[in-house]
Amino acid sequence: MTDVGRTLKDSGKQANDSKWMDHLARAGLVAYGVVHLLIAWVAVQLAFGESGRQASSSGAFAELASKPFGTFALWALAIGLILLVLWRVLEAVVGHEDEEGADRWKKRAASGLKAALYAALAFSALKTLLSSNSGGKGRSMTGTVMSWPGGQWLVVLAGLAVIGYAGYTAYRGWSEKFLESLDSQGRTGEVGEAYKWFGKVGYLVKGISIGLVGGLIVHAGWTHSGKEDKGLDDALRTVLEQPFGPALLTAVAIGLACYGLFCFARARHLDR
Repeated sequence: MTDVGRTLKDSGKQANDSKWMDHLARAGLVAYGVVHLLIAWVAVQLAFGESGRQASSSGAFAELASKPFGTFALWALAIGLILLVLWRVLEAVVGHEDEEGADRWKKRAASGLKAALYAALAFSALKTLLSSNSGGKGRSMTGTVMSWPGGQWLVVLAGLAVIGYAGYTAYRGWSEKFLESLDSQGRTGEVGEAYKWFGKVGYLVKGISIGLVGGLIVHAGWTHSGKEDKGLDDALRTVLEQPFGPALLTAVAIGLACYGLFCFARARHLDR
């Protein structure tokens, strides 16, 4: 490694371990929690037939932007999500130094994937803010990939990867591994017990929701029906179409809200 590379790496480590990075991560986690509460709110409205918005991040951002001071709040959310991206990128590059060998690289890869997820949310928020409302729709990403050689199988594999991530998310909820992200104070007493249940319900329901999205992507690839991209809104509308759909969708919304509340708890009791 050159002297310049070594200096950059040392600077990255110093930044990642600094107190100000703790503050930036906390601000980002609050923004992430708000996003989930907004999606939950739109999903509840959808369950009762009162929402014209999509039950997804883009629909939630549009809902927020339509409110008084909504543009200001949405800018704050976008900035918070960008801070999350910066945190996870630093982790992916120089983080997890307490781990060794393959475990370190696995965790760095996971941080990189999370950075990509947060970047997609930040992009969605900025797109809502800067939208020209042209109304035009291009070809869906799924349809574009489907037109490539072997594109059908790429879409199926992407859907299976989403299902795999969904399973991991649900596993973290069932095994209570998410508690590792809280400091000791956040894991004890009555407050710690409340945080545990917010996290457990939130991670399980989020895992189920993501799994539905993955299933829809796999189905689109398998059946060549890739005219529109499948996302959370499609998954939640699929829930709504089932017997007792409004009640099921309300339960999912409560679970997503629990995940949002756990993000607030994590921001308060962050253990990096």
